[in-house]
Amino acid sequence: MRRALVPLLIAVVVAGGIVFYGLRYARHGAVESPNAAPAPAPAAKPQTGTAERNRPVERNRPLDATQHPAEVRPDTQAPSGGMVLPIQGLTVGQIQDTFYQSRGNGERIHEATDILSPRGTPVHAMVDGVIQKLFLSKPGGITVYEFDNNGEFCYYYAHLDRYVDGLAEGQHVRAGDVIGYVGTTGNADPNTPHLHLAFFRLGPEKQWWKGTAVNPYPTLMKLVASR
Repeated sequence: MRRALVPLLIAVVVAGGIVFYGLRYARHGAVESPNAAPAPAPAAKPQTGTAERNRPVERNRPLDATQHPAEVRPDTQAPSGGMVLPIQGLTVGQIQDTFYQSRGNGERIHEATDILSPRGTPVHAMVDGVIQKLFLSKPGGITVYEFDNNGEFCYYYAHLDRYVDGLAEGQHVRAGDVIGYVGTTGNADPNTPHLHLAFFRLGPEKQWWKGTAVNPYPTLMKLVASR
């Protein structure tokens, strides 16, 4: 009788162990194998780049001088002492007195002189000064704003094909230094390469995009005649 009970007791113990470990497995989950691949890390949340986040909105950007007509004083001329022509060998026939021509369907006047020259013709700094701003705008295209050393006038060269290699803001230049090349960037007629030249008398704030427009034509004609 006792010998018959031993197998029965062993069966009961084994069955109880199976039930116990089965319940534990269900509660805590399967044991991971030490050789199992690690679970993938959660995907990182996309971040907005610093440059994109800090980029100023268009409406806060200063307007190009050709977009914002300045006060016109046709009786004022820029001083020509120590100045050179922006294009070597310039002739009277290349200089167009377009200062008072209307632009933008009559919304503004040109306030500049157009100088016709072949594409790629070197453009020279007219005075000793500093490159205050290199600017790319929709109307002016590739442009240079040069302040004279006294901070009295700004010389604006627009529609350039490109800058001379190495040109940088804050760079000091001498009259006659090449700063760029004639082109048709911006809203210029692609079939009519020319230099858009403007003079501005600076205000006390010395802002590169703001000043009193001065007609360059009389000064250019005086420089041509003095050669």
